[in-house]
Amino acid sequence: MTLNLRQIEIFRAVMTTGSISGASQLLFVSQPAVSRLLSHTEQRVGFALFERIKGRLYATPEARKLFHEVEAVYQAVQRVNDLAGDLAKNRSGILNVVSSPSVGQMLIPEALALFRASHPDVKLSFQCLSYEHLKARLLHRQADLGMIILPMEHPNLETTPLCRNRLVCILPYNHELTRRATLTLADLRQFPLIGYEKSTPLGSMVERMYQEADEPMAVAIEVGSPQNACSLVQMGAGVALVDEFSVRSWSASSHLVVRPVVNAPILEASLVHMRFEPPSQLTQAFIAQLRQLVREQGFGMAEEPEPVVLATA
Repeated sequence: MTLNLRQIEIFRAVMTTGSISGASQLLFVSQPAVSRLLSHTEQRVGFALFERIKGRLYATPEARKLFHEVEAVYQAVQRVNDLAGDLAKNRSGILNVVSSPSVGQMLIPEALALFRASHPDVKLSFQCLSYEHLKARLLHRQADLGMIILPMEHPNLETTPLCRNRLVCILPYNHELTRRATLTLADLRQFPLIGYEKSTPLGSMVERMYQEADEPMAVAIEVGSPQNACSLVQMGAGVALVDEFSVRSWSASSHLVVRPVVNAPILEASLVHMRFEPPSQLTQAFIAQLRQLVREQGFGMAEEPEPVVLATA
């Protein structure tokens, strides 16, 4: 029942083009050859891949499920080809970085721009991802380095603290609470609160903050990220608790007012990579650039660990 690569290629070509003739043109083989290979493939798997209705092919539900996995294989092959192409062009390296949205709006892009200036031959890739997607990218080795502002635990991931910041309250520029230098959660009670899903790490942190203060928490508008919260606060929809990274990345002309909150939790921005695979020299160079940048921008620094020493031949 095992399919070989040629059978997988034929199946994908028919699924992609929707016909025997289309697959024939895509693969530069005759239509009878495609038909024979497709028939043999169906015999090998033991079920029909296509229904033939009025001379047209229609994929069965089983074929659509199989196609999903086949596409994943082809994407992996494409990444291999891309890497081989980059190596053939004598690039000095490739660095794939992912981050949570908070640090991905300003800090990481600025660090990448500085890094690019000193490493012009390095191919860079960067994406802002949700918490779970970021973790998956790292575990699947589709990223060399991640940066997060909330705890991430997994036995195969190594987390290294980079710097610290706090949750703060953001207000519209004309809000009555702007007259106060410091706020408590009780001060926010009478105003619409823009919050996060309780199932998310940031939502859980805010909920725990309210519980520890023995304050009721009533979320008026639920959003997916601190950036969404900043947008809504700017529009006058309410008040929100966000991290300082998100506030700093917001436009200076946004007219948001920031106030510290009593007993606000400390957020520790951390770097994440595979635990049992020491970072490459290229990744370590980018980490050094990040550390210098957060130091220059005045973020509270986490204790810097001893540098990773790579074995040399």
